[in-house]
Amino acid sequence: MASLFRSAEMTLCQLFLQSEAAYACVSELGELGLVQFRDLNPDVNVFQRKFVNEVRRCDEMERKLRYLEKEIKKDGIPMLDTGENPEAPQPREMIDLEATFEKLENELREVNQNAEALKRNFLELTELKQILRKTQVFFDEHEGGANPTESMTRALISDDSIARQSTLGPVQLGFVAGVILRERIPAFERMLWRACRGNVFLRQAEIETPLEDPSTGDQVYKSVFIIFFQGDQLKTRVKKICEGFRATLYPCPEAPGDRREMAMGVMTRIEDLNTVLGQTQDHRHRVLVAAAKNIKNWFVKVRKIKAIYHTLNLFNLDVTQKCLIAECWVPVLDFENIQLALRRGTERSGSSVPPILNRMETMEDPPTYNHTNKFTTGFQTLIDAYGIASYREMNPAPYTIITFPFLFAVMFGDLGHGLLMAIFGAWMVLKEKPLAAKKSDNEIWNIFFGGRYIVLLMGLFSMYTGFIYNDVFSKSLNIFGSNWVVNNLTADYVLKVDDVMLDPAEGDYLHHPYPIGLDPVWQLAKNKIIFQNSFKMKISIILGIIHMLFGVSMSLFNFTYFKNKLSIFCEFIPQVIFLVFLFFYMVLLMFIKWFMYYSTNDKTYIKYSPRCAPSILITFINMVLNKETIVDSECDATMYAGQIPIQKLLFVCAVICVPWMLLAKPVYIMRNRRKMNYSVSHQQMQQATGNGDAEQPMHNNTSQPVAAHGGGHDEEDLGEMFIHQGIHTIEYVLGSVSHTASYLRLWALSLAHAQLSEVLWNMVLNKGLVFDGWEGGVILYIIFAFWACLTVSILVLMEGLSAFLHTLRLHWVEFQSKFYSGQGYAFLPFSFENLLDSASQTAEE
Repeated sequence: MASLFRSAEMTLCQLFLQSEAAYACVSELGELGLVQFRDLNPDVNVFQRKFVNEVRRCDEMERKLRYLEKEIKKDGIPMLDTGENPEAPQPREMIDLEATFEKLENELREVNQNAEALKRNFLELTELKQILRKTQVFFDEHEGGANPTESMTRALISDDSIARQSTLGPVQLGFVAGVILRERIPAFERMLWRACRGNVFLRQAEIETPLEDPSTGDQVYKSVFIIFFQGDQLKTRVKKICEGFRATLYPCPEAPGDRREMAMGVMTRIEDLNTVLGQTQDHRHRVLVAAAKNIKNWFVKVRKIKAIYHTLNLFNLDVTQKCLIAECWVPVLDFENIQLALRRGTERSGSSVPPILNRMETMEDPPTYNHTNKFTTGFQTLIDAYGIASYREMNPAPYTIITFPFLFAVMFGDLGHGLLMAIFGAWMVLKEKPLAAKKSDNEIWNIFFGGRYIVLLMGLFSMYTGFIYNDVFSKSLNIFGSNWVVNNLTADYVLKVDDVMLDPAEGDYLHHPYPIGLDPVWQLAKNKIIFQNSFKMKISIILGIIHMLFGVSMSLFNFTYFKNKLSIFCEFIPQVIFLVFLFFYMVLLMFIKWFMYYSTNDKTYIKYSPRCAPSILITFINMVLNKETIVDSECDATMYAGQIPIQKLLFVCAVICVPWMLLAKPVYIMRNRRKMNYSVSHQQMQQATGNGDAEQPMHNNTSQPVAAHGGGHDEEDLGEMFIHQGIHTIEYVLGSVSHTASYLRLWALSLAHAQLSEVLWNMVLNKGLVFDGWEGGVILYIIFAFWACLTVSILVLMEGLSAFLHTLRLHWVEFQSKFYSGQGYAFLPFSFENLLDSASQTAEE
């Protein structure tokens, strides 16, 4: 528990490990996760360190595993995650792992290459089959002559040319057939027409079913084409155009019998290929299924090995190269656990020389380490987001567990909205393990889930404050009746809320308060806003000043722990006096006013009536300005006997605290330094006189520059000290005023939340309550759904985020500035758990 309220005590240790036991010992420390190693080779290049080859081997194994993982995900095979955490393998097991991964990778690559070649062959045969089928249709359309290309000839040459050619003999046309991507057909056709000047005849038909690209695995749509031409020159030109458009040409016999024979052979080969492809895919699937069972554990083992060798690269080798030397930060309370882990590592490695762990003295500031669990982690994260606590500084996190959700609830006080938030938080807490196992990469969800206990507490505290405010979705709970007697309070009268005016002096009040919270009749009052303004504003000031006083008192624990008595007398005491004598006194005036003044019309007690109650703000301003309050002749200017002299005394004491904070500490230090310098100079003079050197003028001449030089440093340090103390004093004095006013955000956001909730009720849900019959039920159902969406999105999410940010500011600035410096650095131990979590998150991204 000590490290919860204050960071754990740390010590710097030197670790000596035998070379044969170093790997096993570091492995045990990684499982323990309580040691932060320092880099003892900061000037050595990463590629020149001792274990760089082992790290490269681990990188290569990790690359092969990622390749296997990608292939497994491509086939949609589930990877078995047993939740086991295997230990880091021994160095000799790396060879077996490398051999296993090499075999799997080579086998999988060979299978993929064979499958790709088979798919490419299958694609070619499929395209050839489509060409034979489509071109048969083309040829069948022009049957009738002895030459099947006669009609093509007539399409390419004119009638005169036909008559002239008929005397010379039949014209022989050539043709090419192939397959091209469907989207390239228009450009392909235009290019043929322009390049061949219209002397070719193109026919094309779409392939209905998509074809698989063997290289990428994508489904593509293609078309079959056949081009008729005359002459070798056009043939060469057509083939170049087909090559440019990446069209695939296939041989197509001209005779129908040859085409049918080729088609039968193609179908036979396709059936054989389908059989071989199926066997290849089955073999690939079996290989991937076997790999999927162990790939999670393999990843864990490889990453642990890599982390161990990376850590060993931080160590130094002694001269004999038989011992590794490391420096590390360890928590003092866990010193024995670390020694036990080192002993286990030595036994596992079979070494006979035990490791040596020695504490070291250092002037360096240790890292900050706070023990957390799943409940306190969220609150500690809020504090660390502002700044890591300095070493052994008071930790605000345990106090924030109460103050953060409470101040949030003051602004978000609604029983209904708090219930929704509490249900959401409770659901995340109850479903904690299955939700954490999903490891979502949604950043917003991870923020909510990481702060699930904060959300739960904020919801529960909001339910409490909502019960105190008697506010449930802008309505009240009438549990204990009402302590007001309002005439004509009927159902019709309730709808006319502007006509109800509550005045306790008019006899409507029964003179005993509602048992818990606000009386529900205030929901009908015309002066509800005035009453809630006064109530919530005073509550905000009271809570704020108590919160700030608690923050100032926390600084006392810091000063006491670090034995800084000077700061206790020169900073803590004047700060408390200043804050108590001015602002806490204002809080006392509020309570005095609540107890002294009450509703009455009796002339005998007129000076205790609300009309005679003085304003707290005016009283406080007059106290600071030393002015008298002007009141009615029937009223008393003071709330208690001797108020004016006491206020003057308190103000004078508060004013004295300002120079006290500004000058006391620097002046005290300056006087101590002068006394110290005087005593040192006196001792030097006595020593010089005893040695007979006092009469030598050279001593005085040489000592003057030294004294002058030292005096210059003292003056510079004192100047910086005065400046620092002046800034600190001004910040505290002005901050006490501004921070007190800053807590008024509790009142402002609470009032805004209540009014926005009321507006949403009256302007949305209330519209659905005025309809009768079954139509009214349907309309109310639709309007309620719309109102519920607006309530969750605006009043719960947006208003909740706004209240959360304002609460965060009150803690970071108004509370923590009183005692928390936040200038430390985090303790980052060598931990397999943290490394594996970060590696898995990186892999998911």
